[in-house]
Amino acid sequence: MIRYDSREYWVSLIRMSLSRFFILHALHLRPLHGYEISRQVASFTNGCCAPTEGSLYPLLRDMEESGILSVAVQVVSGRERKVYTLTEKGEQAYQVAAQAWGEAARYVLEAVAEESHV
Repeated sequence: MIRYDSREYWVSLIRMSLSRFFILHALHLRPLHGYEISRQVASFTNGCCAPTEGSLYPLLRDMEESGILSVAVQVVSGRERKVYTLTEKGEQAYQVAAQAWGEAARYVLEAVAEESHV
């Protein structure tokens, strides 16, 4: 049973959704490898929405299969690492996500502001 009165429920739901947006945002700025993506998202959100390794790589694989990311393998110090880049379709997805999150954030802030004036 979902505990709608649980802060953990809402935080988890919000973090899961926002981490997807911030992954796109990080890659919108520049191509990155997985660890850099996680660090960037943590930086953008003060650690709030940083994806774990266990959640990041399946999500990146899904985004790649959806055609919004391309992947190139780089060899650094004898080790291979995957560098992720937004495709044109990914840039479009980022723009749509940014607009949707901007609208949603505005509505949430308005609702919370109304509540404090009641």
